[in-house]
Amino acid sequence: MSAEAAPSTPERRLARLAYRAAHATRMGWYAGLYRLSRRLTTPTPAAPGVAERMPGLAQLRADLEALIEQDLANIDAGLYRMPEDVLPGPAALRQAARYIADLRAVDRRRRAKDGQEVFRSKENGRFPRYYLQNFHYQTDGYLSRRSAELYDFQVEVLFGGTADLMRRQALAPIAGHVCGRRHGELRLLDVACGTGRFLAQIKSNWPRLPVTGIDLSPFYLAEARDRLKPWSRVSLVEGAAEKLPFPDGQFDLVTSVFLLHELPRKVRHAALTEMARVLKPGGLLILVDSLQRGDKPEYEALMDHFPAAFHEPYYDDYTRDELEPVLERAGLAPAGVELAYFSKIAKAAKRG
Repeated sequence: MSAEAAPSTPERRLARLAYRAAHATRMGWYAGLYRLSRRLTTPTPAAPGVAERMPGLAQLRADLEALIEQDLANIDAGLYRMPEDVLPGPAALRQAARYIADLRAVDRRRRAKDGQEVFRSKENGRFPRYYLQNFHYQTDGYLSRRSAELYDFQVEVLFGGTADLMRRQALAPIAGHVCGRRHGELRLLDVACGTGRFLAQIKSNWPRLPVTGIDLSPFYLAEARDRLKPWSRVSLVEGAAEKLPFPDGQFDLVTSVFLLHELPRKVRHAALTEMARVLKPGGLLILVDSLQRGDKPEYEALMDHFPAAFHEPYYDDYTRDELEPVLERAGLAPAGVELAYFSKIAKAAKRG
């Protein structure tokens, strides 16, 4: 993913300055809300021996700066366009008010170490058991319009305004795969598309590329429909990653962002096998998710603390799960991994 920077011009230098200023504002806004969240709730203390191993601020700043430089290099190389929605928009204050209003309930669940309210109150045959969780201790889990309205904002607060920046790194391998091909003749599937935030990044760059998003939550899909209204060639489907309702070999590209760590191992492996099944021979799978053990040892204390602090019941197992053998058994050839701050982008190509 190492992009060669284009020659510097006054316009390019100005664009870079504007990009950095916008990201500084964005990160300051979300980092401020994160600090406010900690003041309004009861933080979960790190387990003995974990706090001493946490990465320092200098490490975090250096890794964040490296991610920003990579993003700029990708933009300079023409892999994707400069984003236009970096600054918090007009709805940011309303979203912040909703987020803060939910903190009392989040704090109650965190103190009780209870992430099962959704299961107790809304258990039914429509959704699998693993899905009925208050992930991040959020009210309603993924099962209401309120949670769909909160999710993107909550994740940005959690990662200090860098979630979109990490997602965007998956656009680079998409650019490589579609380069020189007729975009309108290709098909892309985004598995667990949520509110359509990543699909919007894709369509912003390749508006003629037909895309399909699938997600278990009808409320998140409703948000995705609203977000993706400016573009045609968009299809959204309600369904599960481990049982994709598509024929074999239908898609040239399959993407999935921040899904795998929210699945138990058996379902995680079944979902990867399904993603491989619906890829055409020569197609590309692109996965964006958390770092795993061994990717960046200096961040492993964060991996230890994260599931306890934010109710991610399958996260620890995900960090220890070797996924390459699963991909290989499904007919995929691993095609490289790139680290992006707290995340990584893994690629695999369908044999054939």
